[in-house]
Amino acid sequence: MSLPSVHPVGHPIGGPLDGDHVSFGTDGIRGHVGSQLTPALALQVGYWCGQVLPGGAPVLIGRDSRRSGPMLTAALTAGLTAAGREVWQLGICPTPAVPGAIRRCAAAGGLMVSASHNPPGDNGIKVFGPSGAKLGAEQQQAIEAGLAGRLQAPDLCATGQSRERGDLMGAYRQALVASAEGQSLEGCRIVLDLCHGSATACGEEVFRALGAQVTVLHGEPDGARINVDCGSTHLEPLRQAVLAGEAEMGFAFDGDADRMLAVDSRGRVVDGDQILYLWGSALMTVGALPGRRIVATVMSNLGFETAWRERGGVLERTPVGDQHVHRAMEELGAGLGGEQSGHILSARHGMSGDGLLTAVQVATLLHGQGLSLADWMEASFRPYPQRLVNVRVPDRQRRQQWSQCEPLRREVERAEADMQGQGRVLVRASGTEPLLRVMVEAAEPRLVSHWADQLAAAAEQHLNAA
Repeated sequence: MSLPSVHPVGHPIGGPLDGDHVSFGTDGIRGHVGSQLTPALALQVGYWCGQVLPGGAPVLIGRDSRRSGPMLTAALTAGLTAAGREVWQLGICPTPAVPGAIRRCAAAGGLMVSASHNPPGDNGIKVFGPSGAKLGAEQQQAIEAGLAGRLQAPDLCATGQSRERGDLMGAYRQALVASAEGQSLEGCRIVLDLCHGSATACGEEVFRALGAQVTVLHGEPDGARINVDCGSTHLEPLRQAVLAGEAEMGFAFDGDADRMLAVDSRGRVVDGDQILYLWGSALMTVGALPGRRIVATVMSNLGFETAWRERGGVLERTPVGDQHVHRAMEELGAGLGGEQSGHILSARHGMSGDGLLTAVQVATLLHGQGLSLADWMEASFRPYPQRLVNVRVPDRQRRQQWSQCEPLRREVERAEADMQGQGRVLVRASGTEPLLRVMVEAAEPRLVSHWADQLAAAAEQHLNAA
C-alpha cells in the first residue's frame, strides 16, 4: 500500500494536533470524551484514515451504545467524506461485526467507536484494514503523522457520501448461529449479561435461535450505564442470576462485546485462561489444534502454562493486546489464542476477538457432549494466586518509562528474589488508560498480597512525585 509522503504542511481541515499526545495504544485511540477525545480529533482521524486506507471501496463505521458515539461517528464520517470516501454506517454493533463485514463486502477498512470496558464517559476509535485485522504499526504511524501535521495532504477537492447499512448486521447474526454447526442448545438454561452495550444488538436473538432458555440482564442499549456494575467487569449480578435461576452457565460481555467471561452453575468465574485451556483441550483431543499450540499474553496465569505443558501443549506468550496475539497466531499457524480478560481468537472463525462467538462455541461444545460448565471447570487447571493493582500515573512519559525508575526497579528485583522462582512480577503501562498495571502471582498467597501492595505503593510514591 502506498502511504502519503512525509512533508511538514498545514492541515486542510484544521490545524495539526499535538502528535506526542495522540497515538494508538494497545486497542486504538481512547480517552475521556471532551478532554482527550474530541470531535475535532475524530474529524482529523477520519480524514487521515481516508488517506491511509486503500481506495476504491467503502469504509465501514460501527459503534457501541455510549452517548458520545453518534457525535464521534458524525465527526469521523465528516473526515472520511472530506477525504472523498464512501462511508457505510452499521449503527450499534459488536466490534467483531466490523471486520466480518469488511471481509464480506470487500471494504477498504472500518472503524469502531467504542471504549470497550471503560466507563461511560470514555470513548475510543479502533481502525481495521481491508483484511479485517487492526492496522499495523506502519499505517498507525502514518495516521499519527497526519494528525501531527507531518504528512502532505492532498487538496481538499472531493466529497464522499454516507449510507446507512444496518442491514449488514443480519449476516453477522447468521454467522454466529452458523458457527454452532447444527448443534442445538435446546433446553439449556443460560443467563446473558449484555452490559447495556453492543451485545444488545443481537446476543439474545442468537441464543434463542439456537434453542436456549435465556435470561437477559442489562439487555437494553444505554450509553449512560454501559459497563456500570454489569458486564464482564462486574460479574456479581451474573453470578447471582445464575445461582438464583439454577442456570447451567452465564456469559457476561464488555461494552463492545469483543470479550466474554463466564460463570458456572456453582457461581465460579471462568476467565479467558480457563476458556483457552478447556477449548484448546477439546480441540487437541480431536486433532484440531495445529501444533498443540495456544497463543496467550504475558498476563496469562502460570498455572495455565504449567498445566498446558503437562498436557503436551505448547504455550506462546506475547505482549498484552489482541493485535499481538493475532500476529503471533498468523506467524505460528496457531488455531487458538487470546487473553485472560476473555478476548479469544479462533483461526477457524475469522481471527476476530468475539465474545458472542466464544460464548456460542463454549455453550454448544458443552451441551453437545452432555457436560456442564461446572464439569468443565473440575477438569481444568488450578491457577496460581494472582493480583493486579492499577496505579494511576497521569504523566505518560513516567508511565511508559517506569523501568528507568531505580527505586521501583529495585523493589521488583527484591520481589522476584523473595519468590525464589515460584512466581513472577509483571509491571506494564496500560495502552488505553493512564494506569501502570502491577501484577504479582506466586504459589504462596502471602507473597502475592505483600508484594502487590509493596510494588503499588512504590510506583505511587516514585512515579507521581512532584
